[in-house]
Amino acid sequence: MEEINLTEVYSYFKARIIYILIAVVVVLIVGNIYTLLIKTPMYQSNTTIVLVSEEKDNFSQSDLQLNQKLVATYSHIIKSRKVVSKVIDNLNLKTSVAALSNNISATAVTDTEIIKISVNSSNAKEAALITDEVARVFSDEIISIYHLDNVSVLDKAEIPKTPYNVNFLKDNVIYLLVGIILSFGGVFIMYYFDTTIKSSEVIEDKFGLTVLGIVPREGKE
Repeated sequence: MEEINLTEVYSYFKARIIYILIAVVVVLIVGNIYTLLIKTPMYQSNTTIVLVSEEKDNFSQSDLQLNQKLVATYSHIIKSRKVVSKVIDNLNLKTSVAALSNNISATAVTDTEIIKISVNSSNAKEAALITDEVARVFSDEIISIYHLDNVSVLDKAEIPKTPYNVNFLKDNVIYLLVGIILSFGGVFIMYYFDTTIKSSEVIEDKFGLTVLGIVPREGKE
């Protein structure tokens, strides 16, 4: 394998620093165009529900254990076709059950009877509206399925003010790193496959010839 002269590599990169900078700037510009004009801002709204005893004045340890066991089951019911399809019909949404279900998440808060419902949407107001409707429809379905009225809304959904998938500082740091990696990688590949003689030392090392003289490069003047 051919040895790489680090000093030579440094000089090669230094001579092409302008191209590296241009490449980084181009990546930054393209990345920001994607973020501002192509990437769809997505908003996330959340609500939390808590499982309570039907007899709120007589809450026993057995009720607590039952609710903790139901949390996992309830989390799956929230994203069920039955619940999601009713939400779509009630709000007259122009989407499919599968698409909306993919934008709904239900996670249980560890060691509690609390379930967090999150909904993602490209429309901030719609995200909050769907979140509250999911919680309401789910609560009605639990009464219908289990004949239990043990679901209570802890925090209602709020309209998100900023998209969760757009962070200009974070995005530009990523674009900067990508630009640096691509530009340095490109220049290194150019160097590696460059077969031109770059110095008299190369001739002496590769061919064992003694250089008697060097003709300097003539400047513009």
